[in-house]
Amino acid sequence: MNAEDLELDIDFVQCDIKNLGWRGRTVDTVVMNPPFGTRKKGADMDFLFVALNVASQAVYSLHKTSTREHVKRAALRDFNASSAEVLCELRFDVPQLYKFHKKKEVDVAVDLWRLVPKRIQGKDI
Repeated sequence: MNAEDLELDIDFVQCDIKNLGWRGRTVDTVVMNPPFGTRKKGADMDFLFVALNVASQAVYSLHKTSTREHVKRAALRDFNASSAEVLCELRFDVPQLYKFHKKKEVDVAVDLWRLVPKRIQGKDI
C-alpha cells in the first residue's frame, strides 16, 4: 500500500536534513526512519532535532534499542520534547547493502518512539 492507495494527504520530503530550511511548526506529524548513527555518530539525533522543531503534534521515529536512554535524555532535555515514549520494540533484519557492511545480515533491536514537541500556553516553542 502507499499514500495514494489509502487516499492520505501526505507530503514526502527528500533532502539533506541539515539543509531543510523550514522554520517553525510546519507539519502536524513526522514519521521517520533516520540513519541509526552507527556509521556517522549522531546522525539519528540530527534528524530527531529537526523533526521536533517542525512538527506541531508528534514525531514517530525508529532508533536502535541500545540507544534508548540517550534518545530519551536528548529528546527531553536538549530538544525540548514534552514527552518521549517507546511504543514498542521491533527487530530489523538489515541485509548487507553497502560496502561498509561487514556481515551478510544483522538482526537489530529497534524502538518505535512517539515524541511530542513541547508547547507553552498552547503555543509552540
